[in-house]
Amino acid sequence: MYEIILYDTEDDKCPVQEFLDSLEPKLLAKTLRTIDLLEENDPKLREPYSKFLEHGIFELRTKQGTDLTRILYFFVIGQKIILTNGFIKKTQRTPRKEINLAKKYKSDYERRYGNDKI
Repeated sequence: MYEIILYDTEDDKCPVQEFLDSLEPKLLAKTLRTIDLLEENDPKLREPYSKFLEHGIFELRTKQGTDLTRILYFFVIGQKIILTNGFIKKTQRTPRKEINLAKKYKSDYERRYGNDKI
């Protein structure tokens, strides 16, 4: 089983935790269940729960009623999954700014902890 790690910025902010804390209880519960599925199924988790985006960035997908959440993540060697940032999806495509933010966090993580990927 892979270990889920919440990315922290250098100034100790945790974008994913802040996102999770902002969710209403039912949506939070469903999102946490999807994170559990990722932990249990690791890279084998596919659509409708997980989708590859680009440059090693994936999105974890949750739907509760009409609400859609996305949490972006990447893998590193040592069976680790790094969750970078999350958002409520309101458009057909994943917003470019969210993907760019995940790529920035991934680069920062690799700079600080090494760039070993699976």
